[in-house]
Amino acid sequence: MAMYNSNRFHHIKCKQLIRRGSPEVYQLTPPKETIGTLTRITLGERNVKETNKTILLLGETGSGKSTLINALVNYAMGVRWEDDVWFKIVDEKGNRQSETEEEDKSQSGSEEEEEEESQCVSQTSDVIVYQICGFQDKTLPFSLTIIDTPGYGDTRGAKQDEKVSKSLLDLFRSEDGVHEINVVGLVLKAAENRLSDRFRYVLDSVMSLFGKDMEENIVSLITFSDGTKPKNALKTLKTAQIKCAKGEKDQPIHFLFNNCQNEKRGERKEALENAYKTTMTGLRQFGEFLEKKSPQMLEGTVTVLKDRITLEACIKNLKERIEFIEPKQREIQQVQEALRRHEQEKKKNENFYETFDEPYKERENFNGRRQGDYFEGVICCLVCEENCHDPCERVSKPGSCKVMKRGHCAVCTNKCPVSAHVKEQWRYVIKTRKVQRTLQDVKKWFDMSQAECEKTASQLETLQKKMNKLQEEKHRWLEDAYQHILSLEQIALNTKSLSTHIHLDFLIEKMKEKGEAEKVRRLEEIQKREDEGTRAGLSYMLGRARAAAGKVVKEIGQLRM
Repeated sequence: MAMYNSNRFHHIKCKQLIRRGSPEVYQLTPPKETIGTLTRITLGERNVKETNKTILLLGETGSGKSTLINALVNYAMGVRWEDDVWFKIVDEKGNRQSETEEEDKSQSGSEEEEEEESQCVSQTSDVIVYQICGFQDKTLPFSLTIIDTPGYGDTRGAKQDEKVSKSLLDLFRSEDGVHEINVVGLVLKAAENRLSDRFRYVLDSVMSLFGKDMEENIVSLITFSDGTKPKNALKTLKTAQIKCAKGEKDQPIHFLFNNCQNEKRGERKEALENAYKTTMTGLRQFGEFLEKKSPQMLEGTVTVLKDRITLEACIKNLKERIEFIEPKQREIQQVQEALRRHEQEKKKNENFYETFDEPYKERENFNGRRQGDYFEGVICCLVCEENCHDPCERVSKPGSCKVMKRGHCAVCTNKCPVSAHVKEQWRYVIKTRKVQRTLQDVKKWFDMSQAECEKTASQLETLQKKMNKLQEEKHRWLEDAYQHILSLEQIALNTKSLSTHIHLDFLIEKMKEKGEAEKVRRLEEIQKREDEGTRAGLSYMLGRARAAAGKVVKEIGQLRM
């Protein structure tokens, strides 16, 4: 008979039996709180006066991350092998199977399937926070907060990854959120001989959020271990040049775990007990490391996240400004050419006309997603007629948006006050139309005085001044974007991300046009350092796109049958 009946865990009411046998397996059902796309799950009652340690876990589907979370919870609760019981806090399947169904189902070899299912059901939450409280001095002298990011790198793509980053920012900034992290745990299989494109993409995305002082708090959590040295995994980390805490012989600090704690014991009892001991040893060593490790305050992370959001908004706004300036410059060139062609004709008749390409802005509606008080919209400046943050999802009013600094917008051309901005479900779009203008129209259009327009040379000179002014504005905006990139590189542990890579391509192209050889060299150096991770990200996203396209083709084929 299982020693679980000794009532050691009888006081835990929020549980549901999902499998009888050895061990008995229970699903923990503690209270859940959903805040936007953040889910907080609290087991026990937290005492803010007691010591708490916070872990952020990163790992791809199939790495055993869900099982590791369950193991951490069982260890904190004080569960032992002889208790013959196992608790799950991660809901891998979204719904519980009956005891009868579960009786006949083998647990061996099912971890990756469970992780895949967990990935599917986790799509309602971008970030999950598990708070494990009230078990102090069972095995750990502190409570635990475990942060999981199941939404990173899934099928929803780069836009979803940006949402996860914003969810982390909300978590780190909120009054009752997480303000310090003791350890970032990279969950990796012991036999892993290379980082997959997906995991490299996830890793680079998350590491780009943290300040440089986080490096010494990053460790490897090696799963599916047989207790021996994980040579493959350690070599993989070294080859990938992952920034993390180092121990003896400059090796990444790591801890070993097995992933079969909830398997039915039966004839494999002795082997499973040895595997259980491997995990408990790893958890004990990890607990000792946690106890000694000072937390890293997240002010730097919040700064990095804010700066990244502002950077991306600035670059996007810059692109749109240049997209608007360049056709305006072409329009001026068209007028200059027309004036030269009609120099003689205009002396006889000022009512001659030419057809020009005129750029203009128009409001374009769209239907964004809504969730509670928040909705997907765009922060727009009504004075500059520009999109300052597109899209903006996490605030209901412009004043709360990250691009607003000290009551003014950090993005729009005139750095207008918050009051000049709105958040609506429309954005400014740039279009071009054909217009006909006479010489008189040209005078009014360029606000030229009669004296300026008496001679073609004066007219052309005035137009050139306007052209030069537009060029100066473009150069100033490029310089602002360049400084943003340098600032981000200085504070971030890792600047690698697909969005940054796209910005660098754009900036390098424009700086080359400007003839800024030294700045081009500096940007290319930054780009070169991130190329490997970016290639992995692009490869991963391309693979996802191909898989999605294949699925559509398959579905179409089935419909035709």
